[in-house]
Amino acid sequence: MNDQSALLKQLRIEREEPPESRGGGSRKWWFAGAAVLALAALAIGWLAWPRAIPVHVAIAQALPDAGQGGASLLDASGYVVARRQATVSAQIIGTLSAIDVEEGEHVKQGQVLARLEDTQYKAQLDVARGQAAAAQAQVAQARAQLQQAEADARRYAALVADHLVSAQQAEQARTQAETARATLEAAIKQAAADAAQVEAAQVNYDYTVVRAPFDGVITNKAAQVGEIVSPYSAGNGFTRTGIATIVDMDSLEVEVDVNENFINRVRADQPATIRLNAYPDWAIPGQVIAIIPSADRSKATVKVRVGFLQKDPRILPEMGARVSFLSAAQPGASAATAGVTLPPEAVQAAGETGVVWLIRDAHVERRAVRLGARTSAGQVILSGLAPGERVALGDLSKLQDGARIAIEP
Repeated sequence: MNDQSALLKQLRIEREEPPESRGGGSRKWWFAGAAVLALAALAIGWLAWPRAIPVHVAIAQALPDAGQGGASLLDASGYVVARRQATVSAQIIGTLSAIDVEEGEHVKQGQVLARLEDTQYKAQLDVARGQAAAAQAQVAQARAQLQQAEADARRYAALVADHLVSAQQAEQARTQAETARATLEAAIKQAAADAAQVEAAQVNYDYTVVRAPFDGVITNKAAQVGEIVSPYSAGNGFTRTGIATIVDMDSLEVEVDVNENFINRVRADQPATIRLNAYPDWAIPGQVIAIIPSADRSKATVKVRVGFLQKDPRILPEMGARVSFLSAAQPGASAATAGVTLPPEAVQAAGETGVVWLIRDAHVERRAVRLGARTSAGQVILSGLAPGERVALGDLSKLQDGARIAIEP
């Protein structure tokens, strides 16, 4: 019986389940997972793709040679001086009651710098005006008396002709008229003198206000409120002779001493290059103003004045300077290129060297450069960059070699 059961079991046909019933749900989940993974990969790739960094464009500008001339013929040292400066003081003695300026302040011609105590001078002006008014009253009185005396003289002259008064009385009337005329002239002169006294008192009163004689910068304030100032020294040194010093910065120039053995290399209007000791890499164009026609016997030198062709607020009086006197440029020769300039924001400076980001189509290229001085025209690039090349200007910390950029206007 058992053998028959085993035989029948072997002869039984096993029916397989249809494909849809075997793992159909799992296959759907597999496709969904694959789609999610593909989308995630696309998102990661999009996020990982480098975005274009927005930048502006700066163009390297050619910097012509500062001297506009040839080779240096002679070098000399000197100092920056101001041809126009003044130590302003009061023109009268007085106590300083106010100072309206400080060092470094720019002032205009006629601007009030300081004031003196004016009570005394105001009183003197009032007295002078009173005397002048009284003198004018005397003139009016004398003129009226003269008119009366002349009328009496004419009347007596007519009565003498009719024998109604004596000739002596007529003569006395004429004498009184002449006396009245002299009195009027004296009164007029006295009134003129009193008017002059008013003008003098007014001038002294105006002198209590100290004004700037020209446009400039205050470089020194020598007095304080409460001190006595005077145009001349007095009081055993306790009186100030100056209130403030004004320098006209537009009159700055360099004075150098040239050895008399080489003075033949210098001439008026000769081109020159000035370098300040404070900014040795900054070549400032200059020109010889004049050669002082006198030699210093003790030093065997001749003083030469050299002017700045470019003004800059960094140039200060008494700075040390070195001047190179240049030969004249050859006719038709172009000025030598001494480098290029860029906006300071386009350069990552590190001492005497720096980095700029050169624009190459839609990417940037790192470029090392050698830096010069920073002038009013911008940052000077001595080497590493040619005129006309374009560099990136913006947030340079985001850039790296080969980074994609988007140029903004």
